[in-house]
Amino acid sequence: MQSRVLVVGIDGVRLDVLRRLPTPHLAALAADGFLTPVEVDADTPTMSGPCWATIVTGVTAAKHGVWSNDFTGHRLDVFPDFATRLAEQDGRRTFVAAGWRPLMQVRDGGPLFRAPSRSVFIEPVADTPKSWERCDEQITDAAAAVLAVDEVDASFVYLGAPDETAHFLGCGEAYEAAVRQADRRLGRLLAAIRSRPSYADEHWTVLVVTDHGHVDAGGHGGRTPEERTAWLAAAGPGIGAAPPALRHVDVGAQVFAALGRHPDRHWTLDGRPFAAAPHAVLLDMDGTLVDTESLWLRTVHETVPGADAAHVLGRSVSDTAAHLHALTGDAPQQLAADLEARFLAAVREEATPLPGALELLDLLQELGIPAALVSASSRPVVDAVLGILGPDRFRTTVAEGETPRTKPAADPYLAAARGLGVDPAACLAVEDSPTGVTAAEAAGCRVLAVPSYASVTPAPRRTVLADLKGIGRHELWTAGL
Repeated sequence: MQSRVLVVGIDGVRLDVLRRLPTPHLAALAADGFLTPVEVDADTPTMSGPCWATIVTGVTAAKHGVWSNDFTGHRLDVFPDFATRLAEQDGRRTFVAAGWRPLMQVRDGGPLFRAPSRSVFIEPVADTPKSWERCDEQITDAAAAVLAVDEVDASFVYLGAPDETAHFLGCGEAYEAAVRQADRRLGRLLAAIRSRPSYADEHWTVLVVTDHGHVDAGGHGGRTPEERTAWLAAAGPGIGAAPPALRHVDVGAQVFAALGRHPDRHWTLDGRPFAAAPHAVLLDMDGTLVDTESLWLRTVHETVPGADAAHVLGRSVSDTAAHLHALTGDAPQQLAADLEARFLAAVREEATPLPGALELLDLLQELGIPAALVSASSRPVVDAVLGILGPDRFRTTVAEGETPRTKPAADPYLAAARGLGVDPAACLAVEDSPTGVTAAEAAGCRVLAVPSYASVTPAPRRTVLADLKGIGRHELWTAGL
């Protein structure tokens, strides 16, 4: 399936006004995903230039350097808009349609959009509400024509009439009519997408965002709640309920994520996506996919009664033998041999998949997301479990002794990502123990933890669920963000 993104920027729409108006196309998007407030950053002026620059670059004004509607002194060469970055760095087809001069023209320090693959600029004949309505209509015509047929990966369409109407007439009936008209134009853009001959074979993410609000009299640029409260509507693969807090910088980050483009660390984006398909899923084995942790603890306790579970969960046989040697004085090599033999026999006779494990592996195959098995158990134990789970479910497997160090070091996860040819930071690791979580996070992975015998707490880039049951696309897309 081909992934595509449409961002529609509607200038100057107050959230409280929007919520009391009939806007069926925005409402339909919200029903499929969400519509949520976005507060303009405290250091960002509530002006179109700084806000739109933040939205399309994914960095704050402190980086992009746009502080007003005169863009002079910007740093957009270092922090370009998403349409330019995707076109220049990835060879993606991008499209921008707008009628506001600083977005498109080399005047007043512009343009904001430096070099998309294709663009349409139609300037209003005058700065009046009527002229801007006509301009937005022409922009919608041109954009719908492109969206209906062209192979464009990421698009931005700007509608400016609501903002201009508020400036001239305040936030009364004419302003509300302009907001409803913008929703109708959004509907035309969505209809163009759905009319595409290839639509059934495409995954579309649609983001609709405003830059700032207005005071009742129609101005903005201050710090009142009405001016600082913006909003974002989003729908698409993996997008469900709104996250607890969103910022303007997250819009640009989400565009890259929706296209499967993991940002280069050198971009230093300030935004974070709120739904991103993992490039691969790296799964722990014991206690995560198969019910072997109980077998391992029983084996350890049979070998050395009273051993502390906290020191052996998620650990390799050799690490556990070294720990038990300190308690008993027995030779580590003999302890390791006894543990390995007993555990392997128990796994072969008693191990079963945990609830939701096979369904998760089936989902990954259905979605075409490569999976790797990353274990601190020995190769004989891993091979025994593969016989239970099915070896064809994994593109690569890593067992204890096959990397210089095992968990809690990052080596096994780094090796799995390398074997799949993906960036570890774009991978989701699924783990059940603090030891495994430490290893995955040391490798830079997002983490989905399903604790078994030891608790794991939520943290940045770490999501904690009770078990694997019921995990779907949304859970995969949002875990660890």
